[in-house]
Amino acid sequence: LAVALALPSMALENGLARTPPMGWMSWERFRCDVDCEADPRNCISEQLFFEMADRLAEDGWRELGYEYINIDDCWSAKQRDAAGQLAPDPKRFPSGIKALADYVHARGLKLGIYADLGVFTCGGYPGTMLEHVKQDAQTFAAWGVDMLKLDGCYSSTEEQEKGYPEMARALNATGRPIVYSCSWPAYQGGLPPKVNYTILAEVCNLWRNYDDIQDSWTSVLSIVDWFFTNQDVLQPAAGPGHWNDPDMLIVGNFGLSYEQSRSQMALWTVMAAPLLMSTDLRTISPSAKEILQNRLMIQINQDPLGIQGRRIVKEKSHIEVFLRPLSQAASALVFFSRRTDMPFRYTTSLAKLHFPEDAVYEVQDVYVGKIVGALKAADNFTVVINPSGVVMWYLRPVALPLQPWHVVRQQAPG
Repeated sequence: LAVALALPSMALENGLARTPPMGWMSWERFRCDVDCEADPRNCISEQLFFEMADRLAEDGWRELGYEYINIDDCWSAKQRDAAGQLAPDPKRFPSGIKALADYVHARGLKLGIYADLGVFTCGGYPGTMLEHVKQDAQTFAAWGVDMLKLDGCYSSTEEQEKGYPEMARALNATGRPIVYSCSWPAYQGGLPPKVNYTILAEVCNLWRNYDDIQDSWTSVLSIVDWFFTNQDVLQPAAGPGHWNDPDMLIVGNFGLSYEQSRSQMALWTVMAAPLLMSTDLRTISPSAKEILQNRLMIQINQDPLGIQGRRIVKEKSHIEVFLRPLSQAASALVFFSRRTDMPFRYTTSLAKLHFPEDAVYEVQDVYVGKIVGALKAADNFTVVINPSGVVMWYLRPVALPLQPWHVVRQQAPG
């Protein structure tokens, strides 16, 4: 991002994504299925997005904050139109994107779309070259788009250094509020010195740092490992209006067990990650729906302080503990087991987890919903964590510590 350093101030300043965006995205579950004759129910078409919008609006998702319906790759025609504009595939999106946006907006939802800063998209559809950036931004705004994911296949480092900030300016210039999701750092290895997170936070509302998620526990673990191994770099970069994005929630698909699904939801929440589901909401199981619609979990994810959590303990027993500081001196704790044998009894105390010693907390189990009770920092407690599962707590101070919490918060990651 060295070239970007020399550019004039380009802060996005769009006032959007003050909490991590929530919604639904097509890619992980439906990929680039464009054969609507053989697979009309699952192909990338306006019908799929109409139906998912109905589900978000009618099945309790919208009221919980899941408001974005995001189109990913493979929506467009194979060529730009005569005016050089991107256009939807006429067979799969016969009504056009503007009509789809109107349908989504009429249900109290927002529409996201996908483009790629390069010759082609990753799926081989027309990309957004540098000369098309302003035109494409204006096209998306005219259609009523509310979020843009800009990928980076088939582009050079130099093109990315110019194009990602240029798109931020172009989106701002349209006058339409459009949340801007960048894949920029993912194409630069995700870490300094190639990636400057100070600049990223000025350019993008959220950004993909790492590999695409796949429908497997191995994939989830690889993302968790990368994010928390590099938490000293990544955690300070996140905050209201600019978020690290570990990619979609795959809860409700084929690759995760019930315990693993609960773990992904809890770990994404403690990371202050966008909650973008990629599953079939028409057929989702009651258990997966219950995980994704957990009200306390969503309240924690959407905490207005916007502080990304950290891993604070990594035991030889393969138990890990994560802490996320929240507003009103509250916090979230996740006890995570990487074990594969049997439920594990893990004993510790809040004092050992760097909580102030003179404080008392009301503890609520996020998944069970019950108030566990009041807990003094010095009290030992035991949680029973299932293999590849989590226990997640929401802690509210009953007696505030003498030491200011913001000081404790800064010490906690130590």
